[in-house]
Amino acid sequence: MYTSEELTTIINQEVSNIAYPSAPEGLYAPIRYILSIGGKRIRPLLMLMGYNLYKEDVTSIMNNALALETYHNFTLLHDDLMDKSDMRRGNPTVHKKWNENTAILSGDTMLIMAYQLFNQGMKNDAAWSAFIEATLGVCEGQQYDIDFETRTDVTEAEYMEMIRLKTSLLLGYALKIGAILAGAPKDDVDNLYTFGEKMGLAFQLQDDWLDVYGDPATFKKKLGGDIVDNKKTFMLINAYQRANTEQKAELDKWMKATDCAADEKIAAVTHIYNILGIDKLAQEAIERLFAVSLQSLDKVKVEDGKKAELRKFAQRLLGRKY
Repeated sequence: MYTSEELTTIINQEVSNIAYPSAPEGLYAPIRYILSIGGKRIRPLLMLMGYNLYKEDVTSIMNNALALETYHNFTLLHDDLMDKSDMRRGNPTVHKKWNENTAILSGDTMLIMAYQLFNQGMKNDAAWSAFIEATLGVCEGQQYDIDFETRTDVTEAEYMEMIRLKTSLLLGYALKIGAILAGAPKDDVDNLYTFGEKMGLAFQLQDDWLDVYGDPATFKKKLGGDIVDNKKTFMLINAYQRANTEQKAELDKWMKATDCAADEKIAAVTHIYNILGIDKLAQEAIERLFAVSLQSLDKVKVEDGKKAELRKFAQRLLGRKY
């Protein structure tokens, strides 16, 4: 069995060894750039960890894992363009370092490369179908996210489905594909998928919570960014669902405000969250999802010692100390 740290080292080396055509440089340089500026490599790591529960020769599915990482970074490249983001992982985004047309074309090329890499990996029809389902689902999630920007009536159920598709789906499918390629029993494949999906949902809700209540000393983004941007989060959606008429009017005022100080808006909206108990509500949802995630891992019919790395990974991802 490999540790997650050992697998991450292997993945980083393999990412740096991906061969690109020499020309046109303007097409491939941005791809090398976006894949070289960091990231946790969570998706390829989970695929290898899912495979490693059953088999040791993890490098035999490396191209499949690299395909998932390439696809994930393609989505980030296009997301940054759609969101008009200037920075990614502390570095200029591709459309800022080059231009918007380059970001579109290099992103398109990354998508093609992802399918090419998967096709060069271990062959398995079920794994190929799962890869297609996963990559299509992320695009569906992104469209829902775009649709929500102009809606004020987004429900919690709609939001959870959006983040499931956009964020947690790939975590579940990474484990699922790894297990399929290893020849795991169907029940194990399904339980590993659920473990990854629920872990991803818990992680996204925790990110929503941390944006409001995180420790400024450890949270990597400026607190209150989602509030300033009027982003539909678990916090804001549930605040609207639970607010009385007066509180809804107050939320509407701050959502429509264009000339207020950011700190003033953050403080006002956070105050409403506090009154409505949104802090506790989010924490309870995170704990429920995390519990279901670990219960699903427990159901996987592999000895506990082999599952220990996945359990530790989930605990680290959500900052748990147990």
